[in-house]
Amino acid sequence: MNNLLATWMFTNQNSTDRNSYFMNLALQQARKVLGNTGSNPAVGCVITKDDNVISAGFTSINGRPHAETNAINLYKNKLNYSNIYITLEPCSHHGKTPPCVNLIIKKKIKKVFFSINDPDQRSYKKSIKILKKHKIKVNNNILKNEVNLFYKSYIKSKKNVLPYVSSKIAISKDYYTVDKKNKWITNLYSRGRVHLIRSFHDCIITSSRTINTDNSRLTCRINGLVERSPSRIILDKDLKVKISSKIIKEAKVFPTIIFFNKNNKNKINLLKKYKVKLYKIPLNSRGLLDLKKTLIKSKELGFSRILLESGLSLTSNFLKEKLIDNLIVFISKKSLGKNGLRNMKKNLNYFTKRKKKKIVKVNLFKEKLIFYKLK
Repeated sequence: MNNLLATWMFTNQNSTDRNSYFMNLALQQARKVLGNTGSNPAVGCVITKDDNVISAGFTSINGRPHAETNAINLYKNKLNYSNIYITLEPCSHHGKTPPCVNLIIKKKIKKVFFSINDPDQRSYKKSIKILKKHKIKVNNNILKNEVNLFYKSYIKSKKNVLPYVSSKIAISKDYYTVDKKNKWITNLYSRGRVHLIRSFHDCIITSSRTINTDNSRLTCRINGLVERSPSRIILDKDLKVKISSKIIKEAKVFPTIIFFNKNNKNKINLLKKYKVKLYKIPLNSRGLLDLKKTLIKSKELGFSRILLESGLSLTSNFLKEKLIDNLIVFISKKSLGKNGLRNMKKNLNYFTKRKKKKIVKVNLFKEKLIFYKLK
């Protein structure tokens, strides 16, 4: 942004508008790496001087370096009297990297703006005191509601033993989840959107039944996003997944995990040759894998944003146990009638009744995309 444009934009705006504008730019930076920063949150950062953006950054893939470090190091000149906008309270504890507040102090940044406090107790509400001690002005709670929504999964990961779970389903106009004549219910554009949604998660959970039926790869097959394909967890109580399936054959490239219960040494040894990791999970009272314990184990393995992509049976079981935070529904423009199987209407109406929903304004060529907030 040049000086003339900045002057035009902010001449009649108060400081609240200006700060919201720059914080929104920082949030856009954070969105770039959502689901790709490991146990660390996806943070965005913008540095300004005289109402000009002079640098920007986001948390690196897998979580380090942090956004503040990336933005500061990107700018090669002095940062004296600059302002820094950060979506999350800057860290103030020594971890695998030094505290970001130390770097901010060292670079003599004049003002620090952040949106919400970091729920990590090592940093929670500690940065303001440190920064003010060094005569750095601090302003927080900018775009608080929007940023709180963005960090919903991270906040849950710090306060709950369970990870944040979104579930994706595709249905026909008359609510069927399977087309007897075609593999796909939705069109190419909706399926492309699914690949983008996958890139915002660090893990996909599915069932061996889905893999054996659809031979799904569960990767991000969009140019530029392939390397952001999430890890895959297959729920496979009796180790029935086909060795010939694409997901197993690609396990050396895309991390793949199987949660099982029934021992089968030969199958286990064969899967391990394909670099598949296996973990034994206890059964529930119905003789199925305990879904809550699968999620607890998933979080222990480092996953905090999970996308459930499976058939009607497993999705319904997750819904019944209230383990889904966010339901993503793609609705085809076509009805299947007698060619449809496994109707979702009853379950969808029951679990989404009185739930907040958002119809996403994106062109899917007459198909719909709806987000339901279940928790």
